[in-house]
Amino acid sequence: MFTPEDLLQLKEMGLSEEDVLTQLKYFKEGFPPLSIVSAASVENGIMRIPQEGETAYIDAWNHYRQSDCTIVKFVPASGAASRMFKDLFAFLDATYDRPQTDFEKKFFSEIEKFAFFDELNNLCEKKYGKNIEKLKAEGAYKTIVRMLLLPEGMNYGNLPKGLLLFHKYPDGNRTPVEEHMVESSYYAKDNKERAILHFTVSPQHKPLFEMLIAEKKSLYEQRLNVRYAISFSIQKPSTNTIAVDMNNEPFRDEDGRLVFRPGGHGALIENLNAIDADIIFIKNIDNVVPDRLKENEAHYKKLLAGVLVKMQERAFRYMEKLESDDATTDDLSEMLHFTENELCIRHDGISLESERELRNYL
Repeated sequence: MFTPEDLLQLKEMGLSEEDVLTQLKYFKEGFPPLSIVSAASVENGIMRIPQEGETAYIDAWNHYRQSDCTIVKFVPASGAASRMFKDLFAFLDATYDRPQTDFEKKFFSEIEKFAFFDELNNLCEKKYGKNIEKLKAEGAYKTIVRMLLLPEGMNYGNLPKGLLLFHKYPDGNRTPVEEHMVESSYYAKDNKERAILHFTVSPQHKPLFEMLIAEKKSLYEQRLNVRYAISFSIQKPSTNTIAVDMNNEPFRDEDGRLVFRPGGHGALIENLNAIDADIIFIKNIDNVVPDRLKENEAHYKKLLAGVLVKMQERAFRYMEKLESDDATTDDLSEMLHFTENELCIRHDGISLESERELRNYL
């Protein structure tokens, strides 16, 4: 099935022939179903915290942040923005030149509300000597869209979401990358006033992310009294999935090379595993809110982190007892309850009748 050139391509990507054959098998035969035990609900995988109990967890997180710990915000940021603009691409391909659909009419009637409007307007004036309002008056709607989406203008149709202007502010509009930088200062600073962020990006866009960070880093450091340590990684090619045709056979490009697609966010587990930190917040690149909502968001981030810290403390305490052989029968019962009801670890099929079996299991 694979030529010597194919095998060389696989080797360069860190994939074996067996890996790809397994992927093809899944395409043809389907994926094995998950074994679902039950739906998650309150007290069965979902923890409900009463409002009066929130302060204790938030205090636990704030106390933990003052220790000598490493906190990282991990942001998958390779997602392309092309799907965001599918309706505008459809408009460019349409046989008509003026807005027809409800989406098209609303987009052009309220275009000035977008964070990218000022930059787009300036580009139109620079290239055509006309602002967006004049172009609309002349019926040049597709010219406006081309300036937004294509390389001749802002190129938003080919950029990752992290580099697009998302939110409007009086002192300067922001991209999602900037929003993550600002947000991290609310809940992810350590005791050295340092915020560590790690973005996973595509290799072709990494220089653009680096340029944006270099341009904005000192601005937000001064404004927010924070020091940023920002790094990047690339989704490993070995996590890519082979593309197939309608017959589930390998798809090839014009040069005859095998075509692969990046794996989903689950493929970033290897990038995540390479991060050396005590606590890691994971948040997708476009999951950002404007400043007016950040305090509320930070409240729940701190709350979640406090829950994690308290659980970690209990787990470490239990491990110390087990390793020192100081755990009593009551301790073992408490540990089993913790693993089953708070960590949701089931022991179906494992005999725990004797204390020795229970101790070994834990």
